[in-house]
Amino acid sequence: MDKNKTFCEECRRDIEYSLETVNQSGKLKGEEFEFTGEKAICGTCGSEVYVDEVEDRNLKSLYDAYRKKKGIIPLERILEIPNKYNIGKRPLSLLLGWGELTYTRYCDGDMPTKQYSDTMERVCDDPGYYKTILENNKENLKSPTAYYKSMRKVLELLGENTDTEPKLLQTAKYLLYRCEDITPMALQKALYYVQGFHYAFTGSFLFSNDCEAWVHGPVYREIYNRYVDYRFNPIEGEKDFDVSVFTGTEKALIDSVVLYLCCYSGKVLENFTHSEMPWIKTRGDLPAYINSNRIINKEMIGEYFTAVKVKHNMLRFDDIEAYSKKMFGSMLRYC
Repeated sequence: MDKNKTFCEECRRDIEYSLETVNQSGKLKGEEFEFTGEKAICGTCGSEVYVDEVEDRNLKSLYDAYRKKKGIIPLERILEIPNKYNIGKRPLSLLLGWGELTYTRYCDGDMPTKQYSDTMERVCDDPGYYKTILENNKENLKSPTAYYKSMRKVLELLGENTDTEPKLLQTAKYLLYRCEDITPMALQKALYYVQGFHYAFTGSFLFSNDCEAWVHGPVYREIYNRYVDYRFNPIEGEKDFDVSVFTGTEKALIDSVVLYLCCYSGKVLENFTHSEMPWIKTRGDLPAYINSNRIINKEMIGEYFTAVKVKHNMLRFDDIEAYSKKMFGSMLRYC
């Protein structure tokens, strides 16, 4: 049936109708409430006709009148909160200490109590109050991803720093999330390649941290200290990760490093870096077995990988594959 047509009992056929705004009243929870509603009028005989959508809107208007008189939060504001704080209805319900489906029921039109209504009103109006709830009740959430997504959003609303973790650590965690059986050595080299290729393709470094020219290749000391106890064993992977911490470009580049470089062992990647200028120049005349904390200059890393990109005519992130295969082939020739 057409949207502007309905069945008229008087005319005994489908007809076009028009709408009139009328004052109506209705009962809810034993009380009478007045509200402004709509009436559908047959365009042929002028009698009132029934239209589902019109009745639904009138029912909502009745509920709105009840909410207004009783000081209950409007449905529109209830629906606004999950979007405002970037959190799902079920996680939000758990965060507030309610049943998992309670907030969903309120979004579907169920009437909250005055106590629950007041809580939602304050949450909607006060990001600082919501932030306190988020921090104090984060253990109620089933996934840390929900916490990080929502925390970044509320920090943004409050005009505070939205980086809940340093970019270097976020990148390391994402590499662990994506890769299986990655050792501390392989993780260090993957971070180094992410940094280098990110600069080559975008002209900026993904993280500000410096890496050092250690015996076994480039090392980010902060990450080394975090995972040092794993020694030569694979690091336990991240079970959950919020990919929204990265832009689409950042994620796509890291994914290419995962695909085309993290397929090699840490020892193979160490050999790759030992043939690249940033590590070689920083080590200088140091014997191979001598420890060093010399910083590999970031500009040197940027210049080297920019030159690699030009030399290999890299137009897309997938072109990293050609470089990794070349490096692996060169390593095999010297074995």
